[in-house]
Amino acid sequence: MSQTAMENLRKFVAPEFVFGVGARRLVGQFARNFSVRRVLVVVDEMVRALQWTTDVLGSLDQASLEYRLFSDLSPNPRADEVMRGARYSLQEECQAIVALGGGSVLDCAKGIGIVCVNNRPVLDFEGVDNVPVPGPPLICIPTTAGSSADVSQFAIITDQARKAKIAIVSKAMVPDIALIDPETTTSMSPHLTACTGYDALTHAVEAYASNANSPITDLHALEAVRLIGRHLPQAVEAPLDMEARSGMMLASLYAGLAFSNASLGATHAMAHSLGGLLDLPHGECNAILLSRVVDFNYHAVPDRYLRVAEALGLDCRGLEAKSQRQALVDGLVALRKQVGLTRDLGELGVSQSDIVELSRQAVCDPCMVTNPVHPVVEDIEQLYVRNHESNHPAGRPPLRG
Repeated sequence: MSQTAMENLRKFVAPEFVFGVGARRLVGQFARNFSVRRVLVVVDEMVRALQWTTDVLGSLDQASLEYRLFSDLSPNPRADEVMRGARYSLQEECQAIVALGGGSVLDCAKGIGIVCVNNRPVLDFEGVDNVPVPGPPLICIPTTAGSSADVSQFAIITDQARKAKIAIVSKAMVPDIALIDPETTTSMSPHLTACTGYDALTHAVEAYASNANSPITDLHALEAVRLIGRHLPQAVEAPLDMEARSGMMLASLYAGLAFSNASLGATHAMAHSLGGLLDLPHGECNAILLSRVVDFNYHAVPDRYLRVAEALGLDCRGLEAKSQRQALVDGLVALRKQVGLTRDLGELGVSQSDIVELSRQAVCDPCMVTNPVHPVVEDIEQLYVRNHESNHPAGRPPLRG
C-alpha cells in the first residue's frame, strides 16, 4: 500500500450503546451479561442524591448483583482520587464498573478500571495508546449532554503535582456499554446545561476542523452542530422540555463519536490547561475560547468552517470570505451569550501572570496535534490575552492566521 493511501486510512471506534428515555434502567441486565457478581458504582455526591441513582441501584438489585459505591471524587477528577477508587475496587473484589454522572465521573471510572487491571499509577498512561490491558467491563450512564465520555476513547485526569490535566487516549478507554438516557439531563441547572452543551458544540466544531477528520466523523460532527443550534437555547430556558433534552443528548452522542475518532484542537488544549492549572469549569472555558480559536484557524480550512456556519443556521450566502469568517465568529459568541455564558477568563480568575504557564502547557497538549493550524507558544499567549478581556472588543483586528 502506498504512503498516500496509508495516510488516508481512518479507524472508527464506538461502544455498544442504547439511546432513549429509560435506558438507565437496563444497567442490571447489561451488567449481568458480563457474568460478574459485584460491581463498583462510581457516582458523585450530587448525582448520588438523585432519582437516577435509585433507579440504577434498583436495576442492579433486580439483577441480583452486589454493588459498592465510590463517590470520593471532584469535578476535574484528580489522580489521587482515581487511585483511591482503584484500591477500593480491588479491596471489595469488584469485577465490573458502572459510572453514573457527568464527564468527571465517567473519566474517573475509566481511570479506576485501567489502574485495577494494569496495577500502575494512572498518570503512567498519559498520551496516546499507552494502556497495555483494557480495564474490567465498564458501563457508562451520562447525566449531562456534553462531555461524551460515555462513547469516547479519551479520559482527562488532573495531575495536581504538575497542576496540569493529562489526556489518556486509547481504544482501551472506550466503555463496553453506554446507556444514554435523555431524562437524566433534566436535573441539570440552566448554567450546567449551557456549559455542557457548549462543550458538545466545541467537540463537534473541532472534530470537523481537525486534520484527522474523515467522512464518517464529518457526518456526526455537522449533525451535532445542527442539533445544538436548534435545541440548546430551549434546553437552557425550559429544563423539562424532553424534545430539547433529547436533541441535546443526541447531539452529545454525535459529537462524541466525531471527536473520539477525529480528535480535537486548540480550544480543548487551552481549556485543559486552564482546568489543570486553575481548576476552572471545562465547558465554560471552551465557550469563552472557541470563537477566538475559530478566528485564528479560519484561513486554514475556510470551506469547513463555512459548512459549520451553515449547520449552525447562519446565513452566509452572498458574503465575501472575510464576512463569512466574521459571521461564524459572531454567531458563536451570540449563541454562548444567549445561553447565559457571558464571563471572560478574567472574570473566572485568570490573571495576566498565569498566561505564560497556561500557554506552555497548552501547546504540548495532545489535542493541539490535530488543530488545523500548528500554533507556537506566542500564538497561544495572544489567544489567552484576547479571551482575558471582554469577548471581541469593538475595533479589534482579527487574529493573525
